[in-house]
Amino acid sequence: MQEAAGVLKEGFLVKRGHIVRNWKVRWFVLLQDKLLYYKIEGGKKEPSPKGRILLDGCTITCPCLEYENRPLLIKLRTKTNTDYFLECCSREERDSWALDITGAIHAGHPVQVQELHRMKNSFKLLENISLHHIVERMCDSNTGIKLTRNLEQGNRYKETFTGSALVDWLISNSFAVSRFEAITLASMLMEENFIKPVGARSTEATRYSDLSEQFLDDSTALYMFAESSKKNISSKEELQFNISELSGTIVKQGFLVKQGHKRKNWKVRRFVLRADPAFLHYYDPTKEENRPVGGFSLRGCLVSALEDNGVPAGVKGNVQGNLFKIITKNDIHYYIQASSKAERAQWIEAIKPLT
Repeated sequence: MQEAAGVLKEGFLVKRGHIVRNWKVRWFVLLQDKLLYYKIEGGKKEPSPKGRILLDGCTITCPCLEYENRPLLIKLRTKTNTDYFLECCSREERDSWALDITGAIHAGHPVQVQELHRMKNSFKLLENISLHHIVERMCDSNTGIKLTRNLEQGNRYKETFTGSALVDWLISNSFAVSRFEAITLASMLMEENFIKPVGARSTEATRYSDLSEQFLDDSTALYMFAESSKKNISSKEELQFNISELSGTIVKQGFLVKQGHKRKNWKVRRFVLRADPAFLHYYDPTKEENRPVGGFSLRGCLVSALEDNGVPAGVKGNVQGNLFKIITKNDIHYYIQASSKAERAQWIEAIKPLT
């Protein structure tokens, strides 16, 4: 899964199927004129692509909010009106993929590419914009912003939305054309007391003097409508994990391939590394519910890279390259594969201080 000549970008994305509308993790490779995707079997990319998306005449929608429980989608529509839905593991990764795909679509048209980069940091609010109208649209039961329950520092807040979710919604509903513009608009909504921060992270940001810095375009910063400002905290509810495990600050997240404990097969999982408390959780990216399928405390763990020459001891199947191992204080061994040596080093570097 290393970069090859002519490759503009590559990595894991979650793709919706065309016939059976389920979601599968695929390895995507962006070339100048097409987007290839491959199946991963036993930790290896199959030699031939499973499919391809021709970029000539494509249109891209990002953010795409057609699936409530999948807020990190990119939608590609080909010139034959075939829709492809691709999900990323973070807002930053989604925006990076969208920018690179858009650049490939418009390759050969430098003026359009320059305009895309200019719009990224543009600021021009709609004339005669009404904040009341925006809030009315936000509250619409069908097309408004989705209110969810969120965790922060052990507290569970009801009827909240994240900063990045609001930015996505403002862009998707044509109230803003760039993230910078949407952040400024969201700050105005907060300044006029239409929305308010909840939880320590978003509340702390309001201490900045610059209005544009008071609202956080962040998936961990929580906000709610000002009139529903009561903090609602539940105990453990339906979570199979202790709430405190999931309340730490997210340090790093991304797709990695993990060996199972029972069947020893290899599956792509979305890993989320948290600090205070230090935990590593992993999620099934093909499922809509945002609950971990596993996780463990990092206190007392050992993490190390495995040799790239041959199949290391403890690894089942012909899986090799970019592997690392985590041993918990209870002597449980986790074998994980990154997509490159650089990514493996980044994960190890991020995990070690938390052990």
